[in-house]
Amino acid sequence: MNFIGNIIWIVFGGIFIFFEYIIGGLILCLTIIGIPFGIQCFKFAIVGLAPFGVKITDKSSNTGCLSTLMNIIWIFSGGIWIALTHLLFGVLFCITIIGIPFGRQHFKLMNLAFTPFGKSIS
Repeated sequence: MNFIGNIIWIVFGGIFIFFEYIIGGLILCLTIIGIPFGIQCFKFAIVGLAPFGVKITDKSSNTGCLSTLMNIIWIFSGGIWIALTHLLFGVLFCITIIGIPFGRQHFKLMNLAFTPFGKSIS
């Protein structure tokens, strides 16, 4: 089911999400300050291309409050709009029974888009 869901996801817009996050990540990596944010965009690109079967977990790290500070900067510099976009698409997909699995994937992406630092993809 994951393979079929990922194929349908890619055909109906997942490839565009992938390229948008890749281009955004490359632009952010042009500056030294933007590199951590660009890496998070690459994380979005991986999940945005094939979200079915991917689990997003909180990882324990030794960064202390650095990931919290980076998440706050991320939220105020555009993460809120990415999360709201995924929320909107998730709600729109969940209106129909056929779209519920795709809506759930948008909710997963919304969770990652709101606070990407300190999360790992498995």
